[in-house]
Amino acid sequence: MDIPPGRELGDFLRSRRARIQPEEVGLPGHGRRRVPGLRREEVAQLAGVSVDYYIRLEQGRGPSVSDAVLDAIGRVLRLDDTEQDYLRTVARPATRRTSAARRTSAPGSAPQRVRPGLRILLDTIDRAPAFVLGRRMDVLAWNALGDAVVGFSQMAPEDRNMPRQVFLDPRSRELYPDWPAVAAETVAQLRLDAGNHPLDRQLATLVGELSLGSEDFRRLWADHQVKEKTYGAKRMRHPVVGELTLPYETLTVTGEPDQMLVVYTPKPGTQTEERLRLLASWAATPSDGADGADGADGSDRSVRVATDRTDLSDTP
Repeated sequence: MDIPPGRELGDFLRSRRARIQPEEVGLPGHGRRRVPGLRREEVAQLAGVSVDYYIRLEQGRGPSVSDAVLDAIGRVLRLDDTEQDYLRTVARPATRRTSAARRTSAPGSAPQRVRPGLRILLDTIDRAPAFVLGRRMDVLAWNALGDAVVGFSQMAPEDRNMPRQVFLDPRSRELYPDWPAVAAETVAQLRLDAGNHPLDRQLATLVGELSLGSEDFRRLWADHQVKEKTYGAKRMRHPVVGELTLPYETLTVTGEPDQMLVVYTPKPGTQTEERLRLLASWAATPSDGADGADGADGSDRSVRVATDRTDLSDTP
């Protein structure tokens, strides 16, 4: 399932061309077209570059392309800010991204770690579900309320991954009333990770596993949508307290660009806030610690850290 960077660039540009109708950019739309959307010649004309240059770029065999050309193509294809950043990432020579990918996929690389200060921060968030996502959207750590809502500690270590949970766990369609939207957002976020780390073999393995196991994933992956989940809202149907409406904020961890802190922020005075209080009381009940996720110092901490993920370390 490894996808050469040049092919990813071409697939992305073709998918963006397909969604723009000629009439939208002032071109005649009549006549027979073999493919939907704009032709390569039309994109080149509107972007002010030669047809040959654009074709070589889309085929992944063009020279290093300038910001001015990428910006012009982005304007023609009506890319949003996230899509434009993604275009720059997959169009650039892969020197910087290859080095990063080798560090995350080379034999003997260390597993993803959550630094102690971030674990303490999670521990102090006791009124909102929170968790940390790493590369490939692996769930690296969570607080007690996050566990009470999603059930991370009840998952096998290899299943603590958001795409696997969404597409391969049949219970996810019950957990997320708006499952199609959740699925699309998950794939769009994973596609961003793939663009930043094109040689990550574990990511390629994950995409292959999801493609074999889910027709919905195959369809969404082929759409080449990219989206950064910085904030939004998600509905969940909890088996104990019922439906929850959870706005969320996603924050990049300073010093750890491949880690994100996700915090669900229920609105004060809502039914969701009251139901989370009930879950928080339940989560605070002493347990026997059988899930093996106590704090690094051995104390019975409310924060749960995926310390048993050694089998998911960044090895091929």
